[in-house]
Amino acid sequence: MNGKSDKKHEAKQRRVRNVKQKGGIVMPVPVSKTDLPDGYANLLTSLKKRIQREGLKAVLSANKALVMMYWDIGASILERQQTEGWGAKVIDRLSFDLKEAFPDMKGFSLQNLKYMRKFAESWKDRQLVQRTVALIPWRSNLALLILGRFSI
Repeated sequence: MNGKSDKKHEAKQRRVRNVKQKGGIVMPVPVSKTDLPDGYANLLTSLKKRIQREGLKAVLSANKALVMMYWDIGASILERQQTEGWGAKVIDRLSFDLKEAFPDMKGFSLQNLKYMRKFAESWKDRQLVQRTVALIPWRSNLALLILGRFSI
């Protein structure tokens, strides 16, 4: 074989080696780590760090959105209790209706709605909540509320 044919044959052999058949389905097989180009390990490490960092940012962002939503719900309940005289029965119904409307979501129990109200009552300034308190997970905020109840 001449040089050109040898290269084609080697390329074909590499393609065949990097393919596996299972149940009549052809699936690619990853290249051996020893066959990877220089710098691959650095790229992989860099991408893994970025994925972890962005994943953490997404979790923190979702937490902040959840805490702010809970504050808004609590503030709405508090406002209506103060201006329209809403009582516990309305909050009971609100809990039932929210759980029915969002069956896959947790957090709309009667007790949690009461915590949301207390949360909004304790932290009246929405901007402060947005800048600082919303960075703390909801369960930690609840712990602070419960601990605060005993120290007042």
